[in-house]
Amino acid sequence: MTDPVFRQSSEILTINTDGQGLFDVTRKVERWLETTDIVEGVLTLFCRHTSASLLIQENAAPAVQRDMALTSVSVQIPIFHGRPRLGTWQGIYLFEHRRRPHRREIAMHAIGMTQ
Repeated sequence: MTDPVFRQSSEILTINTDGQGLFDVTRKVERWLETTDIVEGVLTLFCRHTSASLLIQENAAPAVQRDMALTSVSVQIPIFHGRPRLGTWQGIYLFEHRRRPHRREIAMHAIGMTQ
């Protein structure tokens, strides 16, 4: 068994929106996080735009997504067992504020321990 190693990793996630609304990026973030080998730490996501934002919102019932939560340009999520430690019904969303399509970038940064 090897000793844990402290590591950090970063990447840009590009999302093409088709106009105003919520875009679930949870799976894309999870797939990237798997490549980092970080099993315990902190994940920071930062939206590089002023007319789009990030939020954690329910991902089970589409009707709930119409109840808009407060938004910001960054979120921090604990990493536990190599995955974002989200609640059972939570997902990570890019919220496009503009009506027309845009190409959006989310800066992802993970820092923590590997196995």
